[in-house]
Amino acid sequence: QYANARLSSIQKKAKEKNITRGPLQDAALAKLTLAEELNMLKALASYPEIVESSALDLSPHRIIFFLMDLAGQFHSYYNSHLVISDDPELTQARLWLAEALRIVFHNGLRVVGLSAPESM
Repeated sequence: QYANARLSSIQKKAKEKNITRGPLQDAALAKLTLAEELNMLKALASYPEIVESSALDLSPHRIIFFLMDLAGQFHSYYNSHLVISDDPELTQARLWLAEALRIVFHNGLRVVGLSAPESM
């Protein structure tokens, strides 16, 4: 839940600095080159399979473990790297990564019956 709130906060900070996320197709996602960024992208790509296998096996804990692992990756990344940087293209790419993470956290928390607060 804290990861979801932190990700929502990133988007709010960007708006306060008059930085808007441009269209996804215009984002320079190739700027996401750090190992942490690539690992989170891979995890995001596996999310639909996690949900499907959890449903088929009646194992909702898999979603929770997935979210906990992803939250750990995100918090470690967030503590080491700026999402809003001096490089506008990198900022756009990282804002889209943050939005993708926020969507998965929001969805995953709701799937297992938990709230997805935007602030804490």
